[in-house]
Amino acid sequence: MTLEEIRDRLSAVDRQLLALIAERQRLSRDVAEAKRSAGRATRDFQRERQVLLQARSQAESLGVSPDLAESILRLLIRGSLTAQERIRVAAAGRGSGRPALVIGGAGKMGRWFSEFLTSQSYGVTTCDPSGPVEGYAHIADWRTEPLEYDLIVVATPLKVANLVLQELAERKPRGTVFDIGSLKTPLRQGIHAMRDAGCRITSVHPMFGPDTELLSGRHVIFIDAGHREALEQAQELFASTMAARVVMSLDEHDRLIAYVLGLSHALNIAFFTALADSGEAAPRLAQLSSTTYDAQVDVATKVAGENPDLYFEIQSLNEYGRDSLNALRTAVERLCAAAGASESSAFVELMQRGREYLAGRVRQE
Repeated sequence: MTLEEIRDRLSAVDRQLLALIAERQRLSRDVAEAKRSAGRATRDFQRERQVLLQARSQAESLGVSPDLAESILRLLIRGSLTAQERIRVAAAGRGSGRPALVIGGAGKMGRWFSEFLTSQSYGVTTCDPSGPVEGYAHIADWRTEPLEYDLIVVATPLKVANLVLQELAERKPRGTVFDIGSLKTPLRQGIHAMRDAGCRITSVHPMFGPDTELLSGRHVIFIDAGHREALEQAQELFASTMAARVVMSLDEHDRLIAYVLGLSHALNIAFFTALADSGEAAPRLAQLSSTTYDAQVDVATKVAGENPDLYFEIQSLNEYGRDSLNALRTAVERLCAAAGASESSAFVELMQRGREYLAGRVRQE
């Protein structure tokens, strides 16, 4: 065959692959319905393992890399689970047409929650200074409108959210209200004002970004603000998903987030700042890259592309934020001292201590 004939044949095979993927997706939807009818969980880890092991075995017999086969099947399984999760969430229909308001609905996470609530049959209205959001009812200013909503989501920046909660407390809305801020101590005044006014208040932190489709393996944190029914209603929104739901206090949340978000962000900001200040050209370093370097650059690149104002808030507004930053500074100083010592014992101790700590995390998971 000529080169063009070979390419035409490859294109035909690609079309066949896509058609088979589409058929697999259709079957996945049938699986979702069958699982829901039988009351079975969306995710079946034993079945996933069986599929992956079978793929590796078949690939080897066909002369295909087992690792490649597993990677492809993992992507297909993820797509299947995403479709099944959406079907289960929609089938639950927890909204039943009840009205919900998303304040800040034009933001990325505001849009995510608008879509998420719509999928559960809530009638969603958005309110955002930037204007209407396509596909949703809109009000220009929630302060001048009746708050006849069963659910109000505050999806604004942290400083604004605190003020919104305080103003909502004055109006005493009948529905459940929660923010989705990455920090909670900056919202303490607003949350307490809502609680003291007798409002149905809780607080939610989705530990994922607006591009997330599949919630399996993701965590959603719920803050107990003293109203049991509001806390339960917020949790029920995610009951049909595969997200892990965690309940904690406001202060515990920010103390832990100082390390989970604050420290991890700071580490990557320090990493790309050190590179940018090094005087070494990025393409030149890329020519010499290693597995560890490439992995770190991938994470740092994502951090560098995030909203700097949001990341500044996470670093500056957390009452516990200095603890993690001081810990990072102390760790770097210890590393510098260990690396400059005449013998390796201090350096080995750092490595061993970290290995033991991280092994405990793996065992817990």
